[in-house]
This record gives sequence, C-alpha cells and structure tokens, in this order.
Amino acid sequence: MDKYIILTPEARGPFRERLAALGAQVSEWLASLGDGQWQLHFAKVFLSDAQNQYQQLVESALYQEVLVGAAISVVEQAPLCGSKVALLLKAADGPAPFLFHSLRLTDGETKGLNSYTQTIMLFEKYLRILKDRGLRLDTHCVRTWLYVGDIDNNYNGVVKARNDIFQRYGLTIDTHFIASTGIGGLSHTRSACVAIDFLTFPDISESDKTYLKAPDFLNPTHEYGVAFERGTRLSSADGQQLFISGTASIDKHGNVIYVGDVMKQAARLLENIGALLKAGGATMKAVRYFVVYLRDLSDYQAIDGFMQTAFPTVPRVIVQAKVCRPEWLVEMECMAAIQ
Repeated sequence: MDKYIILTPEARGPFRERLAALGAQVSEWLASLGDGQWQLHFAKVFLSDAQNQYQQLVESALYQEVLVGAAISVVEQAPLCGSKVALLLKAADGPAPFLFHSLRLTDGETKGLNSYTQTIMLFEKYLRILKDRGLRLDTHCVRTWLYVGDIDNNYNGVVKARNDIFQRYGLTIDTHFIASTGIGGLSHTRSACVAIDFLTFPDISESDKTYLKAPDFLNPTHEYGVAFERGTRLSSADGQQLFISGTASIDKHGNVIYVGDVMKQAARLLENIGALLKAGGATMKAVRYFVVYLRDLSDYQAIDGFMQTAFPTVPRVIVQAKVCRPEWLVEMECMAAIQ
C-alpha cells in the first residue's frame, strides 16, 4: 500500500539548515517503512518565498540526494504552521504506475504574456509530451493542478485557455473533463503568472475511470463556465484511488454559501467532499491526506484546530493560497484509497 506523510523541518534556523533537517527526516521516514523496497514516488514542496528559496532548494542535498528519482513539484504557497517549507511525500513498495510533469515557464517564455497565453503554452508543452509517448489527454491525464498568481485578476484567462484546449481535444460536458485544483500559487519564475502540474497514468483505459458527482450537494462545474471534474475514481488491480478536486463551500446551484464564515465554509466543503467520496464507494476514513488552502492567514489556528479534531490521524498541510472566488475563504483537496 502507498504511504503518505507531510513533513516540516524541526529546525528553525536559516533556510539551508531547515532543508538539511528535512533531508534527515525524509530519510528516517523511508527507513521506518520496512525492508528497503520502499521507493519515494512523489514530493510536493511548499515554499514561503520561491524567489529567495528555490535555488537553495535545488542545490540542497535534500533535493539532489534524498528526493532524487521522485517526481517533484515546487510551488510558492506559504505553509501556515510557521515553517518556510513543507513536504507532501508519497512512497510505495514498487515502481510508480504514473507519470508526473511539473511544467514551468521561463522568464524568456512568459515576459509580456497574459494568463490565457501562458496557460495555452503549458498545455501545449504537456500535449507534446503525451504525443511523444503515444498517450491521449482525454484518456491518460487523471489530475491537474493549476497555480495562478494574482488569481483574482488572472483566473478568467486560465479558465478560458483550459476550456479552449479541452474543446479542441474533445473533452466536453457530453464526455468528461479532468479532476483539478485551480488555486493561487507562484513558481520561481518572476514573470510567470501560471504553472501547471499534470498526473498521467499511461496504462489505463477510459473504462478504468469513474467521474464523481454529488448533485444534491454541488453542481456540475460547466454550469458556471469552468471545465473540470469534481473528482475521479481510478480503478486498478490494487484497488481504487479517488482524486478529489479542490472543493469549496458551494451548494447544488453553484452558489457560495456561508460568506464571511470560514468555519461554516470548512464544514460545508467537507460535506461536499464526503458526498463525492460516497459516490465513489468510499468514506472519509479512506482519505490519505488533505491540502488546505486559506485565503487569510489569520484563520490558520481555527482551521488547524478544526481539522485536528475532525481528522486527527490524517496528514494535512495548511497553506496560504487564494481561492478562485474572493468569497471563498477556504478550499480543500484530498486523495483517498480503498482496496
């Protein structure tokens, strides 16, 4: 079975010392899993200040010696526990069945280009990768993460670009879209306002996927002009993985509810997640980790306490990241697994 953990460094000194401490923690965790067959499949690195931290990260022993061989995503979404860096890790006792592409644009590619054009460029990079491998966007891409700088102003361009790409490649309301999180976040490229991560399973067919719906709780995304699935269940010989998209406090008509109340919004979005999991044959007990996005860092203590009470044994990371509608104060995503 896959194992997940979220780590922050125990050290609170300079950034390089924190990275060294994390490297030791990751190595210790991998050693604790068993007989040496465990492999690190995935590492998501949350930074508080990518402009000043990214180069130190990629030059560190943590990155070059400990995380080496894993799929790595780096995003500026400040951990709200007081750390400059946090890791979400996945390990398993066998080779990874997926491909992961964390695509970023350079300053030379992005300068002067708006969010629509940058999003198109990133999707086209990914589509070239798929073509070279004989894979298809509609069949083999199971999950995406779209990180948007200044999301209050740039999100509309990202939405339009994704809609246009999906229409071009036959992803429609009559077929399906792709599970996704579209959230505030930055890459290390100063002029980039968009970065995208893509999760691909090369050996699946369309029949291996089920698109999760909970119409009594939340509406189809296309009703308000965006193109993503609320969640996707992927079935394999090892069981089922359920990828739940970024989910917020929304009702079955697409309205934001509990405006201004972060605690009630958190409770409602978890109801929505529970309904999606139920549609996939799972419960909250199957959740392997949560990523929690907060618009306002001052809500951290309340939300952290709420999650600790509700899910004391489930790994979580809480980061500062604006949600795509200003009225949403909190959003969460998760992954669940059942045998």
